Amino acid sequence: MMLGMIVRFVVSAVVLLLVSWIVPGLRVAGFTGALVAAAVIALLGYAVEKVFGDRISRTGRGAIGFFTAAVVIYLSQFIVPGYISVSIIGALLASLVIGIVDSFVPTTLR
Repeated sequence: MMLGMIVRFVVSAVVLLLVSWIVPGLRVAGFTGALVAAAVIALLGYAVEKVFGDRISRTGRGAIGFFTAAVVIYLSQFIVPGYISVSIIGALLASLVIGIVDSFVPTTLR
């Protein structure tokens, strides 16, 4: 159980790092930055799901989930400045690309 969670967390960080190379407007400070940003994004996403319910999560695959993921990605830069920097367009594009990647390689931390 714990090993699976660690593997998913590392995969999330790698996906975030790869997405930062593809998406303009998204910068991650190396692998350490990706690990920190992935942790913050996972915690923010978890908090949003607890407050608003599962239907707002990215796994809901709806437009609300897409925009919520983009907002979570965007807000993460204010929690850990220096590790991740993202524009609004970059957050929207990152949410889209991560959503597509997540459909093939599940990265949700649960």
